[in-house]
Amino acid sequence: MTSQIRARRRVAHAAVVGIFAAGSLFASGASAGYAADSATAATTKTSTNAVIVWDLNAQTAIWDVAGQQPQVQARSFAMVHGAVYDAVNAIAGKPYQPYLSAPPTNGRESVDAAVGTAASLVLKSMFPAQVARLQTQYDEWLATIPNSFAKQRGITVGSQTAAAMISARQNDGAFGNPAWPVGTQPGQWRPTPPTNANDGAWVGNLKPFLIPSVSMFRSSGPPALTSSQYARDFNEVKAIGAVNSTVRTADQTQAAIWWHDRHLGEWAIKRQLATSQRLSTLQTARMFAMVDLTEADATSACYNEKRAWMFWRPVTAIQLADTDGNPATETDPTWMPLLVTPPHPDFTSGHTCFTAASMSALAYFFGRNDIPFSAHSNDSGTTRYFTSFSQAINEVIGARIWGGIHTRTADIEGAKIGAKVTGYMIKNYFRPRR
Repeated sequence: MTSQIRARRRVAHAAVVGIFAAGSLFASGASAGYAADSATAATTKTSTNAVIVWDLNAQTAIWDVAGQQPQVQARSFAMVHGAVYDAVNAIAGKPYQPYLSAPPTNGRESVDAAVGTAASLVLKSMFPAQVARLQTQYDEWLATIPNSFAKQRGITVGSQTAAAMISARQNDGAFGNPAWPVGTQPGQWRPTPPTNANDGAWVGNLKPFLIPSVSMFRSSGPPALTSSQYARDFNEVKAIGAVNSTVRTADQTQAAIWWHDRHLGEWAIKRQLATSQRLSTLQTARMFAMVDLTEADATSACYNEKRAWMFWRPVTAIQLADTDGNPATETDPTWMPLLVTPPHPDFTSGHTCFTAASMSALAYFFGRNDIPFSAHSNDSGTTRYFTSFSQAINEVIGARIWGGIHTRTADIEGAKIGAKVTGYMIKNYFRPRR
């Protein structure tokens, strides 16, 4: 079994290499945007990076207070950073394609006022129960900016880009019917123990931010129940993903828990990279918008896949293996995974869609793969360190198997979708205008 697992890891590594190559992330001109950002950095540099500050403020509203789950968080962060980007880009003279709007500016507007206003207004629109707290936070932020015409103009610009975003996301399908259809036949998804929850189906019908359709990257689906590929997936997750697995290493256990933390490490990674790579406010706004909007669409595309295939989770597959018609699988009615299975179907993996989108977008933005970064998880009590963006994709593919909640095929196909969304973003959004 150990040799088989190693072989499957090599397959996963090859798949990640293919994902990066297919996206042409390092093709000629891929890093031109980052280089062009450097040329205009002086126009938007401030002592405190307002985009980082308001990303932290957004995290407080979205997760610390509202407790949104990852598939919901993606939309919220995308709305904030789309509006923030448009404001900063407009003040910088529109060196990049606007996302939704480009209010008229003369370049002397306060970037800090614009960022705070855009972020605060979008957050208030999403979280009416937090309006008082958000208003206090915003007032305190504005108090740090000297009163001037530039401040007032910055407020105006931020208000305009926030209004454009709020309008664009009206009736976008958010918070619709959360329930997935429940199947009874072999291979069909049904709620899983111990929670037996059913949630998040609306995400697959969410109006996308960037791609024309959430179904445009449809895969060929999960392997047939009677296939050898299905048996390989089944037996791998059964062995290494069990709560009482004897082949999973301590590091793999920690990785599985780290990647499962709903307080996503990706948030801290973006902020860390903006700081370590000395990004200007404009560079940070563009990078955050590219990453967050791509993540949001990758998540919706993944959930649309889930709805299309409605494939059962490993815990169901293993407990009901006597119904799958595959002689290479064996049932275990008491089998349980290391992690609590999320309340939606297996195929494709939401986290690999999301992480492949974010990491491939970061690789494109910086024009390189080999930038080190790290992040801490309170759930695992550990900090994980990465030397490249592809390493993170490779690890999350493994981590969802080690946790017992996804098959390898669901993880790899999810990562492919995330990279394809990034490829579409690269060709169509946030490009230099000159």
